[in-house]
Amino acid sequence: MRWDALFNDMESQLAEAGRLALDTEVNERTRVEMVGLPLEDRLRAAVGYRIGVQLSCGDMVHGELTHAGADALVLDEDQTQVLIPYGAAMRFLGLGRQTRPENSPVRRSIGLAHALRGLARDRAEVSVTIGGAAGAVRLAGVIDRVGRDYIDLATVVPGEPRRSRSVGQVSAIPFAALAMIRSHKADAA
Repeated sequence: MRWDALFNDMESQLAEAGRLALDTEVNERTRVEMVGLPLEDRLRAAVGYRIGVQLSCGDMVHGELTHAGADALVLDEDQTQVLIPYGAAMRFLGLGRQTRPENSPVRRSIGLAHALRGLARDRAEVSVTIGGAAGAVRLAGVIDRVGRDYIDLATVVPGEPRRSRSVGQVSAIPFAALAMIRSHKADAA
């Protein structure tokens, strides 16, 4: 009888050691896998959910995440959409633990410049927030031109179409200075 108890105890100890070794291996593999995951994969998994984004200029933006691209995201607010470059974000609130990689090389190549060129092509009236730790500056206007790493923003009176006589000034704004670009939704205009 005593030998049975000893063998049963040894068997349960070996089983427990095996479970601990498996748990340790799974945890280590998970940590190694997380090292290679980009932020946009975490954001892509949160598409369709309401999140918050704290910007480096001090602003906080909340909305439904509708797009997570290569270097920018889009949040839907009630009447507007907000384009936020990842470089302007200090933190994200409301992300789950899941990830969703982008398998399409075409979608992976669509970046901030593509979105800005779409706004310029549509002559959409936008509110551009620039800034950093020193604070935010907001400019209203129309994106005239998109370069490799900057936009030209023609400031106009809100509500007036962009005409040469209505342009107050044209500002060249580096992508690195962009905190967010807010535009009216197509169906809310």
